[in-house]
Amino acid sequence: MSRAFDSVHPAVSLLYFGSVLGFGAVVMHPALLVAGFFGALCCSVTLLGGRETLRRLAWIAPVALAALIFNPAFNHRGVTILAYLPSGNPLTLESLIFGLASGWMLSAVLLWCACLSHVMTSDKVLYLFGRAAPSLSLLLSMTLRSIPRFRRQARRIAQAQQGLYGPPKGLLGRVRAGAGTLSILLTWALENAVDTADSMRARGYGLRGRTAFSLYRLERRDKGLLLFLAAALLLTGALGAWGGLKWTYYPALGGTLDWRTALAVCAYLTICLIPVWLERKEERVWSRWNI
Repeated sequence: MSRAFDSVHPAVSLLYFGSVLGFGAVVMHPALLVAGFFGALCCSVTLLGGRETLRRLAWIAPVALAALIFNPAFNHRGVTILAYLPSGNPLTLESLIFGLASGWMLSAVLLWCACLSHVMTSDKVLYLFGRAAPSLSLLLSMTLRSIPRFRRQARRIAQAQQGLYGPPKGLLGRVRAGAGTLSILLTWALENAVDTADSMRARGYGLRGRTAFSLYRLERRDKGLLLFLAAALLLTGALGAWGGLKWTYYPALGGTLDWRTALAVCAYLTICLIPVWLERKEERVWSRWNI
């Protein structure tokens, strides 16, 4: 289903995801991590839907839990000792908090990447990087396009096999069915690659002076979004450089929690919620037209 944020200019989408992923993956301040996860969750529900978001959280949660468990098991830094492990190493509060923060950050980044793969389609990647790096842009666009196609084709192959031979029985039957599905999928992928190469050659790909057609135009809304994103990004970066997002986990927990932190978190959260705002604005416009 198409959303309001899907129709913005690719440059706006690139700046948006670069901003949220850049701060979300680099800055480890607890307030920014909470704001980033909340923004990623709202953005995922808006762009992907509630059911798809829950499905992704189902496999993101174990990854975050693993980060929470493994960090204090192997990292014993910190001054606040809670207990001693059977190996004799200390279990510290700082290692637990850092593991929780790492899992929180990883969950937000994975949700952002899911939204990125939904919004940044192959044609948008080609539009942005086609002239500067044609080979790289083609590789990225084909990779983004191939992953969902392979998933759909593998599902079709598995359904066809079950229709012919029935559902697999036992562990050995599931392994054989999976190997058969993988073999058929690889054959289909190789044949599809040959057809794609022939089609690209017939259309003149790689010829000097070849032009490309695009429907993307930088409209007034896109220019306003670019200016707003740039201003919010500069404000967040300036406050972070000023010390508003400073936080340390080792050897003791501590950092900045003042008006600079609050303003930086608000600016970053505003960036994160842009797709939600655009979707609500479009819903109000449609409801006004339907009256």
